[in-house]
Amino acid sequence: MKIEMFSDFVCPFCYIGKKRLEQAIQELGFEKEIEIEYKAYQLSPHASKTETKSFYEGLMEKYESTREEVEKSTSSIKEHAKEVGLTYHFDLMKTGNTENAHRLAKWARTYGKEAAFIETTMDHYFTKGLNVNDQEALIQLAVSVGLPKEEAKAVLESNQFAEELAKDRYDAQQLQVQSVPFFVFENKYGIIGAEPLEVFIRTLKQAKEVADQKLNITGGGDSCGPDGCIL
Repeated sequence: MKIEMFSDFVCPFCYIGKKRLEQAIQELGFEKEIEIEYKAYQLSPHASKTETKSFYEGLMEKYESTREEVEKSTSSIKEHAKEVGLTYHFDLMKTGNTENAHRLAKWARTYGKEAAFIETTMDHYFTKGLNVNDQEALIQLAVSVGLPKEEAKAVLESNQFAEELAKDRYDAQQLQVQSVPFFVFENKYGIIGAEPLEVFIRTLKQAKEVADQKLNITGGGDSCGPDGCIL
């Protein structure tokens, strides 16, 4: 069963949604039947790659709100994070451009380490104050999941895997993705947002029925095989 997950590293609901999906898969015992394809989706593709500000400052500017108002608005997100075993530290989070992190994730896929890199990057951003603009920090995260340091550095110093990000953007446009997380199950069912666990469980069951459908073969007409043609 194939699941596509459109997400961004700095989207608080993406990490929560990812955890709920993983919990649903585990509860159903589908671990060996699932293939997750991670799709890059940049919420702020034009954000500075050098300058940063606190997450709260970013929200205050975007919504013209006070510090008290943005702290109140993020308190419910913290509660949702706790439900899936996460402790969010919005006071440590910083704004930034996630292009480099997404390119490293695409590179990590070539080593079979994409899922591990995405997990550790999200964990460090939301719980440990990772600055996604800090290339050295991203390299260290890559190394921590078993990826070669010099290759990670070379990826960041080049434009490698930018085409993969462009393809993901195109796929998102085709599906009319306007917010993340956005999940596509077997190219038939979709979930927008960090929905409750039961929604993921129900959708996984529906998608499995689609994936398990056997090809309905009709007739036995004229055809050719390795041993010749049936006349």
